[in-house]
Amino acid sequence: MIQGSTELVAIVGSPVTQVKSPENFNQWFAGHRQNVAMLAIDLAPSALQNFVETLRGWQNLRGCVVTVPYKQLLAGRLDSVSARSAALGSVNVIRREADGRLVGDIVDGEGFLSAARQQGFNPQDKQALVIGTGGVGSAIAYSLCQAGIRHLVISDLSAERVEMLGELLRNTFPETVISANPTSLEHFDLVVNASPVGMGATSEEGPLPLPQDLMQSLQASTLVADVVTSPALTPFLAFAQGRGCAIQTGPQMALAQLGNLGHFMGVTPLQI
Repeated sequence: MIQGSTELVAIVGSPVTQVKSPENFNQWFAGHRQNVAMLAIDLAPSALQNFVETLRGWQNLRGCVVTVPYKQLLAGRLDSVSARSAALGSVNVIRREADGRLVGDIVDGEGFLSAARQQGFNPQDKQALVIGTGGVGSAIAYSLCQAGIRHLVISDLSAERVEMLGELLRNTFPETVISANPTSLEHFDLVVNASPVGMGATSEEGPLPLPQDLMQSLQASTLVADVVTSPALTPFLAFAQGRGCAIQTGPQMALAQLGNLGHFMGVTPLQI
């Protein structure tokens, strides 16, 4: 039960009906007898600047998780951000300091890696394909490079976005080989769908984020992951299962990321 003494965290976006964070956080708070609760805020774009000012004065609010469409829009309105947030121009978590200052970071990539390591995946010296160059895809690509991936391939419908992200990663991680648009999936240790393709699919026969002929080269030794949370088993993951691949679902990533988000806001340990 929320009381006057309850400390709050929030998740802000629009829409928010699909987000998993309130359920995951509130179950963790209740299970660990913490007098903390998460609220879901469906915010109109016209209210964004007023919301930022409200955050500064919201004294029992510890922080805020940020989801679409505000990851990029909020990054430039905070008092400070991490180096990776500055590089990617995006945030997915904000901490409110005691004096009202707002500090941002993007931990989508770290949350993804937390989940992947639970699957036994070690990125060091591996080859990975990231499909999608939006906020989540860029963060995953960045964190894979930070973690020592040897060869990263980026795929997106927008050649311009692929080139922009590739240039950023090459400049930041010169030891990592960065390329684009694979002709085969045969040699990848990890393939990640970080695009919205498959969201809301009602059957396993739905759309795939890569051409069918390219998907046929997928090997059973590859870990295949999806960031889409609904459905948990996307057509992409169902196809991968049919090829004998180990899979990682969007809800698994969301749950693993709880520690990264909560630790930044100061309400959970890093390892949940």
